[in-house]
This record gives sequence, structure tokens and C-alpha cells, in this order.
Amino acid sequence: MQIKVLGTGCNNCKKTKAVVAEAIQELGLDAAVVEVQDIPSIMAYGVMSTPAIVIDEQVVSSGRVPAKSQVIEMIRKAQTA
Repeated sequence: MQIKVLGTGCNNCKKTKAVVAEAIQELGLDAAVVEVQDIPSIMAYGVMSTPAIVIDEQVVSSGRVPAKSQVIEMIRKAQTA
């Protein structure tokens, strides 16, 4: 599983990356968290508002910092998809 955090490096982007890392650790997953800061790459996902989270190439959140419980739910849904 690959999880990307899309954003330009703002505080909310950093918070989102930290929340995602905490969720992965809590779930005991072997997943990579990749930061994508390149604007054309972010736009290629159709994301207009950052931070955004992409799990296995599917945008699951954008424009906000989700709670850890919400990220855990996003990951679980992606695992069953």
C-alpha cells in the first residue's frame, strides 16, 4: 500500500503527513508515506485544495486535516476495495 500526501509543505500538509504516519503505525501496516509537493503532479490528481491524501492512486481526502480515526477508516476502506 502506498499513501501520498499532496501539498506544498504548509503546516496543514505537515500535520496531515504526521496523522497518516500515526494511523499507519497504529494499524501496524507496512506502508510508505510519500510527500508530493510538485504542483503539476498534485493537479494531475484533480486536487484543487491541499492537503490531500491519495491511497493506492485514489484521492480519499482533500482540503482539510483529517483526524487519525478518519485516516484509519480511509485505509481500511482502501484495503477492502
